[in-house]
Order: sequence, then structure tokens, then C-alpha cells
Amino acid sequence: MEGLFATGSCLVIIFLFVLIALFMLLLSGIKLLYEYERGVVFTLGKYSSTRKPGLTIIIPVVQSMRKVDMRIKTAEIPRQEVMTKDNIPMLVNAVVYFKVVHPADAIIKIEDYVFAVRQYTQAALRDVIGNAEMDFVLTERERVAEGIKEIVDAGTTDWGVDIESIKIQEVELPAEMKRAMAKQAEAERERRAIIIASKGELSASENLRKAAENLSKSRGALHLRTLQTIRAIAADPSEKIVLFVPSDLGRILGSVVGGREEN
Repeated sequence: MEGLFATGSCLVIIFLFVLIALFMLLLSGIKLLYEYERGVVFTLGKYSSTRKPGLTIIIPVVQSMRKVDMRIKTAEIPRQEVMTKDNIPMLVNAVVYFKVVHPADAIIKIEDYVFAVRQYTQAALRDVIGNAEMDFVLTERERVAEGIKEIVDAGTTDWGVDIESIKIQEVELPAEMKRAMAKQAEAERERRAIIIASKGELSASENLRKAAENLSKSRGALHLRTLQTIRAIAADPSEKIVLFVPSDLGRILGSVVGGREEN
């Protein structure tokens, strides 16, 4: 009797254990997907469906699910030395922004799409800058980044990845090139300053000529201008001596000297 009781107890324990294991197994088939996630489901190793956000159920053991983040990701391209078309070395780093648009392709067709996008962008950056001159890279960063984006976007379409944008963060030149460009910029500033100064002198001379023409049209205008100049000089407290000579005296002396020369 005691043996039958012990055997029954063991069977109950085994039954409870199996029941709990089955419950845990069924519970493991309940998955939760957030709004920014998609679930790629495989049935016996084959792709079967892509699940949307929310609660979803898969068949344990038979099915498995891989979660894919659909948010925009950022991958930094480390600083690297690139030789331009005119044989000038540059240190360039960039950032690529991308997101998954087809979760199944991102899981099935590529092992690590984040690493692959980073490497592909790095190679495209070398190709684009290598075919451009230094001045173009420095002044047209947006066009250079757009060229890199077109190459990477075309190459990653089959991976289910969409390239949002690529930004070139920093372009560093060698020290001797920086010094040469600084001298060139300084010479350009001096040239512009000389041109501006010469234009100012030309404009001032034109105004002086017009003023002289206006003053010559009136006999009293020159006297008024002289009085204004005297008043401006008197306003300065420094010591000075001003001698006033009538303008008629100059004409009289001129006529006297001229008469003596004729004699």
C-alpha cells in the first residue's frame, strides 16, 4: 500500500513538472514588439512572415523570431587619410544616417548591416574625394556628401536599408598646406584693401573736382569756404599763427611784377 502511494506521488510530481514545462514553453511563444520594432519569423529555418508591433505568438521550437529596429541609426566613419585628385592628403571623417525599410532583407541578405553600411560608406568616401580636387572638397562639402550618399544608397538598396543622409564632419589639411592657404588668404585681403582704398581715392577726387567747379562759378563761394576753414582751425586749442592776406593783394602784386618784367 505504501509502495502504491509512493508511486502515485511520483507520477503526480512528474505530471506537474511536465505541465509546468509545457506552460513555460507556451509562454515563451508570446512575444512583445514595440512600435519601432518588427519581427522576422522563421518556420523550421525558412522565412514565413514579418510581424507588426504589439503582442504576437509564435510556435515554440518550430518557429523563431528576430527583432529588427526600424529607427534611424547613426554610424560614424572614423578619420582616415584620403588623397585628392591633385595629390593632396586630407584627413576626413563623416557620419552616415540610415534606417531599415525591409526587415526581412536586412536579416536574410546581410549578416551585419550596420557594419556593412559603415564599410561601404568608407569606401565610397575614398572614391569620391579621390576623384575631386582639394578646393572642391573644401568649398563643396554638401555636393561631396551627396555624391557619397548616391553611391551608398544604390549599393545598399538590396539589403533593405535606406540611407537618409551623409555629413562630412571635418576636413583637416597638412600643416604646410594650411600655412600656404593662410598666406594666400592674407594676400587676397591685402589686394581687396588696396582696391577699396583706390576706389575711395577716385571717388574723393571726383567729388573734389565737382566741388572746385561749383566754387569757381561764384566769386564769393571761395571766400565763404576760406572763412569756414579759419573757423575750423580756430576751434583747435593748439597754438598757431594765422596771417590773413586779401586775395586782391595777390592780383595787385602779380600785375606789378608783370609790369616790371615788361619794362
